[in-house]
Amino acid sequence: MTPYAPTDDILFALKLAADEEEMTSGLFQDLANGFAEQTILEAEKFAKAQLLPLNKIGDQIGARFNAGVVTTAPGWVEAYEKWKNGGWNGLSAETEYGGSALPILLNAACTEIWNSANIAFALCPLLSHGAIEALSAHASAELKNIYLPPIISGAWPATMNLTEPQAGTDLALLRTRAERGEKGSYRIYGQKIYITYGEHDLSENIIHLVLARLPDAPAGTRGISLFLAPKFLPDDAGGFTRRNDIRCVGLEHKLGIHGSPTCTMSFGDTQGATAYLIGEENNGLACMFTMMNNARLSVGIQGVALAERATQMALAYALDRKQGRALGALATSSIIEHPDVMRMLLTMASLTSAARSICFETAASLDRASREKDPTKAKVAFERASLLTPIAKAFASDIANETTSLGVQVHGGMGYIEETGAAQLMRDARICAIYEGTNGVQAIDLTMRKIMLSEGKTLENELTDMDKIAQDHSCEDLINAVQALKEASAFIQQALKQDPNIALAGATPYLRLFALARGGTLLNKAADRAKKNNDPHSIRRETIAKFFSRNIANCAPALAKSIIHGADSTLAGAKIFNRP
Repeated sequence: MTPYAPTDDILFALKLAADEEEMTSGLFQDLANGFAEQTILEAEKFAKAQLLPLNKIGDQIGARFNAGVVTTAPGWVEAYEKWKNGGWNGLSAETEYGGSALPILLNAACTEIWNSANIAFALCPLLSHGAIEALSAHASAELKNIYLPPIISGAWPATMNLTEPQAGTDLALLRTRAERGEKGSYRIYGQKIYITYGEHDLSENIIHLVLARLPDAPAGTRGISLFLAPKFLPDDAGGFTRRNDIRCVGLEHKLGIHGSPTCTMSFGDTQGATAYLIGEENNGLACMFTMMNNARLSVGIQGVALAERATQMALAYALDRKQGRALGALATSSIIEHPDVMRMLLTMASLTSAARSICFETAASLDRASREKDPTKAKVAFERASLLTPIAKAFASDIANETTSLGVQVHGGMGYIEETGAAQLMRDARICAIYEGTNGVQAIDLTMRKIMLSEGKTLENELTDMDKIAQDHSCEDLINAVQALKEASAFIQQALKQDPNIALAGATPYLRLFALARGGTLLNKAADRAKKNNDPHSIRRETIAKFFSRNIANCAPALAKSIIHGADSTLAGAKIFNRP
């Protein structure tokens, strides 16, 4: 079995996104002199020794619930303690509260490694990272001083409590209520579902970030506030020993990620759950999106991680499994010698590499937005990250589903049998396109909001960069893909002015088209850089880039055609699917 974490590919993509010149004398100097390499190698070593062996255990045994108590799978507690003591949780958090203030890009690279080894385990710190972002941006100094250090250290993991039985994506339907209490505190009453790591035995405290509505709040999403509600409250001596009125009342039985407890949480069964306001009253949505955008990029990276793991497992199996004779062979061949198997493996490898490139570009843009001293440049970087985030999340999680499914196919009948692990990857990957905003929501966000940033200038900059790479390579398929994206973008922008439903009908194919053009250009840019730097994997990078351009990105004109000419046939579905 080949190693699960391709550190060479991860480092190469990191350096491409950071730009090696900026690692020498620019915004990413803290990654220079072998620091990035050493960090990623240490992350791989930890994940391989501590997390990977627990992956199957978590899947088979899972988290267990008994009378309000949630117990994680055997080995989980010990592994989390080592994770926490290794300082991995605060990699990109600010130093003022105990973090290392390293680039988000480096944390993204490590996030891929954790999730390749054990996505169910890695979900716990993933949510803490989102909470750190929200608290850093919106919380009062007092809340930051009390709660950021233990969250950053990993001592107190955090959760995100948004979803309710009647309110999934539509937060306007949210019913959880908050009442003003004593000394600036609040009381929370309500129920939340699908709460990842809402209760567990990994830590002495859990910090819940909760969306709720005050009695005098405006209707809809304008009346939502964000609160912090700890599992344990401080006592008179300053220790956190008083149990808050928060309970887990059940665990979901899921298709995958069995090791991760997905909880139904009840707030305020008796006196009300004590909570503290984050930001301003009725401004919780803005606070939440700070947290959600971080989580959406992380979910994209989860998709990359699972796709990479599936690719490597399929490759190892294809090299070892002998079946039939390839044309011209004198004896039974390894299945990798059959062209259709090679096609599947190259599809998996190229989709994974393209998704990784988009995710790392997004992370690097977030770093530039926070590190750039020139406010104009910082704004450009932030808007680029905003444009790329829905693409990173949706494309990477979509290809995780496609790639893990192909991984099962390469394994044949053995892929459908649980012992190979291919089926677990497919089951685990399915959630990535659903949580943290379904991929349909990402497509809506892209078409309705993000392509209009700075009156379309952000999109124009991205198209210009793609066009230059495609023209420099004189690659007809890539040139056609970028041209198709230009035409579809112009159509969507015009449709937004005339009839937004036409734009929405083409939103999902538009996001896919964008990802193919951006992914293809980044892969070709990577192949050029590899050749220029005499990278030992130069031929492999060139082969993957060429395959992606000629076999995957070449469908871009057809996607553009469906966007431009397919709205009427899509919207006609109302005539046949609506109830009479």
